[in-house]
Amino acid sequence: MAVSISVVLLLVILAVVFLRSGALKISHAVVCALLGFFLAGSSMAPTIHNGLTATADIVSGLRP
Repeated sequence: MAVSISVVLLLVILAVVFLRSGALKISHAVVCALLGFFLAGSSMAPTIHNGLTATADIVSGLRP
């Protein structure tokens, strides 16, 4: 749960930065949000979740 909240917060911050810089239009942001909602409700959602969880585990295990 903490990882997904962090990812959502990061994506919101990136979207705001892109919107303010003019690199992302409102229509593009709406399409991206809708894509996220549709992906979350699809049969691919568990696969995406498992992939993100595995990636987060690998990154958290790295020591500099």
